[in-house]
Amino acid sequence: MRERIGRLRARALAIAERRLPALTRLKQPEALPILLHRRRLYVLPTAFGVALGGLLALMGLGALNYDNNPALILAFLLASTAHTSLLQGYLALRGLRLVAVHAEPVHAGETLQLQCHFDAAESRPRHGIELVRGAQSSFFSMPSEGESVVTLTVPAEHRGWLSVGRLSLRTRRPLGLFVVWSWLHPQARVLVYPRPEAHAPPLPKPSRNGAPQRRRGPDEEIHGLRDYRRGDALRTVAWKRSAQAGRLLVREFDTPGGRDAVLDWHTLAGLGAEQRIARLTRWLLEAERQGLRSELRLPGRQIGPDRGPLHRHRCLRELALLPA
Repeated sequence: MRERIGRLRARALAIAERRLPALTRLKQPEALPILLHRRRLYVLPTAFGVALGGLLALMGLGALNYDNNPALILAFLLASTAHTSLLQGYLALRGLRLVAVHAEPVHAGETLQLQCHFDAAESRPRHGIELVRGAQSSFFSMPSEGESVVTLTVPAEHRGWLSVGRLSLRTRRPLGLFVVWSWLHPQARVLVYPRPEAHAPPLPKPSRNGAPQRRRGPDEEIHGLRDYRRGDALRTVAWKRSAQAGRLLVREFDTPGGRDAVLDWHTLAGLGAEQRIARLTRWLLEAERQGLRSELRLPGRQIGPDRGPLHRHRCLRELALLPA
């Protein structure tokens, strides 16, 4: 009996999803790009629109009662204007397409600048469009051709992946009589770095290894060449050798007795997991500020030693995605 009830429930749910695609779409994240077509747009009159509709109804009844043709013409003229404003608001949203969502990572406790990229499948100018996420909103316009980047300020409260969530796109132009809106639920997420410890102890003393360490610097002796990596200074690029090889090559330098800051998870045994993450985050940022190479040692993995924006991002990403 239970299996039969379960089959009937599943069949009813499948029928509902086929017959009510607009309602089920609001609950499920969608892959980008998301196109706004006529079945995704909803229209309701505003309070001003309802008041104007009531006034026009009274004007029409009074004109018919007193056989006043000019008043009747005026009522129909105002009604046609309201209908045209509804059509303009509908056309402002139809054909819009959300193509990308991204944000530069920030630390937990800071505000994230969420950037949404829109373009249009139909070329016409669009004005007075509002993008809403929770309590945050931003107005934007789009030219007849091209795209617009809309920025929303989103609070980043916790480390790890932050889901973009459901967005609302709406407009009340041109007369504010109707509100036309649609829901967007992109299948996208952005990364939030861990919150650094506010009053962390000093950075552990960098280790000094007897063997020469390969470091970048303008005054050291050239050690050799290697492929370019993101974050390398342009002054270290060997332009002549790069032209000969057909790819970017970077000069490496020797610095005897190099200094590496070792950031080891296991040395913080007296702290909880979140406290360890916050302290390692603070030490990593401090090592980058001092220009030191850092080596991050986590359970089951090791990153570095290295330095630069790419190394910092790799370490902060690993710290942010550690299980709670």
